[in-house]
Amino acid sequence: MIESPTRRDVLQSIGAGFGMVGLAGVLGTAATPGSGFAGAANSSPLAVKPGHLPAKAKRVIFLFMNGGPSHVDTFDPKPMLTKYDGSAPPDSEAGRKKMKLMKSPFTFKKYGKAGIEVSDLFPNIARQIDDICVIRSMVTDSPAHERALLFMNSGNMQPIRPSMGSWLTYGLGTENQNLPGFMVLCPGKPVVGPQLWGNSFLPAVFQGTHINNANINPKTLIRHLENPALNLSVQRDQLDLLQAFNQIHLDQRANDSTLESRIQSLEIAYRMQAEAMDGFDLAKEPERIRRMYGPGEFANACLLARRLTERGVRMVQIYYGNGQPWDDHGDILNHRKHAEKSDQAVGALLADLKARGLLDETLVIWGGEFGRTPASQGAKGRDHHSRGFTMWLAGGGIKGGMVHGATDELGIDSVQDRVHVHDLHATILHLMGLDHERLTFRYSGRDFRLTDVHGHVVQEILA
Repeated sequence: MIESPTRRDVLQSIGAGFGMVGLAGVLGTAATPGSGFAGAANSSPLAVKPGHLPAKAKRVIFLFMNGGPSHVDTFDPKPMLTKYDGSAPPDSEAGRKKMKLMKSPFTFKKYGKAGIEVSDLFPNIARQIDDICVIRSMVTDSPAHERALLFMNSGNMQPIRPSMGSWLTYGLGTENQNLPGFMVLCPGKPVVGPQLWGNSFLPAVFQGTHINNANINPKTLIRHLENPALNLSVQRDQLDLLQAFNQIHLDQRANDSTLESRIQSLEIAYRMQAEAMDGFDLAKEPERIRRMYGPGEFANACLLARRLTERGVRMVQIYYGNGQPWDDHGDILNHRKHAEKSDQAVGALLADLKARGLLDETLVIWGGEFGRTPASQGAKGRDHHSRGFTMWLAGGGIKGGMVHGATDELGIDSVQDRVHVHDLHATILHLMGLDHERLTFRYSGRDFRLTDVHGHVVQEILA
């Protein structure tokens, strides 16, 4: 005999329909043991929460160059590679068979007041260098894509921990209750996929919402957003009736935060129909702004990121493309085409944010999961490299026009002011007003955090 579904079963089925927009399965409250935050049992888990310390940034845009851009061909010039071009690498690289040191095929030029060297791949980014802090001493724990991607996104090399965007929205909530707090733009999916923006053991509302921006038609970007049968007015009447019944059901079950959260998801999904359609409609941008960013999927994503962050979305993460496009094992000259598709848009994003007064409160991050070897792979390519590579940050409390740290003269090892991924995460949280040691979540009998038991704030790069 088949049992009839309970009312709760029905509500759970309804709520699950909105999982793709990061609204289903809303669990828990703002107050979680170890989080350091307080909240009522019936408050929205995405409501804005105070941080541990004064925030220098309100929002994050992470420009992720998945595949791993080469530091010695972008922001870390190495003249000694030219001198020793074709020579065998030092003993530390001897394990890489048949590899020879390879000079960069790109030229470097000094930019900005501090004369920071940037390769000819990025002339538009270089013009904004006075607002950028270039970290040349990054290190990570693995030169394998999957593990390095997970580590850069969640602080762990296994797909078992919440992503940084999930931690940020868990800790701070989001300013716009009509949109998901953490959005991911990628035309396809990077290697590993949804685990890179997953919530793991955090409540499901904190997971990232993946938007495939291969098509920027706002009516198709988020599937099932519009009701094909009912207009907004009729939907409102229907939802009001449903919520009235839901409230009666909830009143009989005090402190059922899971039920309350599922009820909230219906209301948020309704409001998204207007808010999301407006935020994703690039046709509302002036033509001169669209020309400034340039054409293409990545350019559209950068413009969307600006529109979403100015509407209060806490974090927008942009993956450059499907798979691992910067993974240039065969020919490092392929970096040229990737730069041509991204440089104009990134330069425009920084300039646009600054012109609108948003850069000071928006932290922009650029980089990949690791760098690439100073030695060649094959005739013209470069392999993965984790012992020293470059990322840069701008806006949101960052000291611009500076270089932090250094690799050795060949670009092999980080030798000065080493910055580990845990340190980067600690610094990002600090800029957002969160103490990485206090932002915790109790799960399976222990308190977890983004930086595990590691990490130091890089004070030298803070404005």
